[in-house]
Amino acid sequence: MTNANWKFSGDIVKNFDSHILSSVPLYTEGHRLISNLSDFFLADNSICYELGCSTGSLLESIIEHNSHKKVKFIGVEIEQDMVDYANEKLNKYDNIEIICEDILNLDLQKSDMIISYYTMQFIKPRVRQIIFDKIYDSLNWGGAFILFEKVRGADARFQDISTALYTDFKIDQGFTKEEILDKTRSLKGVLEPFSTQGNLDLLQRAGFIDITSVMKYICFEGFLAIK
Repeated sequence: MTNANWKFSGDIVKNFDSHILSSVPLYTEGHRLISNLSDFFLADNSICYELGCSTGSLLESIIEHNSHKKVKFIGVEIEQDMVDYANEKLNKYDNIEIICEDILNLDLQKSDMIISYYTMQFIKPRVRQIIFDKIYDSLNWGGAFILFEKVRGADARFQDISTALYTDFKIDQGFTKEEILDKTRSLKGVLEPFSTQGNLDLLQRAGFIDITSVMKYICFEGFLAIK
């Protein structure tokens, strides 16, 4: 892997799902949780977005869970290779659209649920608030923004503990020390997570008042924010 040059395209696409399952704790459980959360927000004629939908695995889980409802699903992904893969994977569904677009340039329709599943951490911090504001504005009243992110520790001690525990997790998953180091170096300047409080600040500045944590494992956290 090239230093500070991680890409979500090319060869990574076909191996993405298996790689991410080994890299992110409770990844599948997060899919199941979000699908269950959709019961509270999606109804007939709802629109649901996933921002940064990668291969479409999470969208497929939510679509299957809501197969008895007339919901429109829109996946947004900036990497064309991922879009092509997701479109082929989900072509049996007629209520989903996968589009290749930068979230910053996208005009969001009024929707009842918007999901960002480990996506915001890859967006430059200088524009992150703009996107949070856009999400809040586009949600219907009572709509949900579900945000899952890798989070930094609240201080240096907690960050050291978190980093060590996550390294242990990756070793337990079969990654070698060299693979862990290479991945860390490739993500420099690409993956820029905020702390729990940093994410809460983004949500609150956008206008969200009702916010709760729905999942937490070491440095991985899921938030539910309701407009």
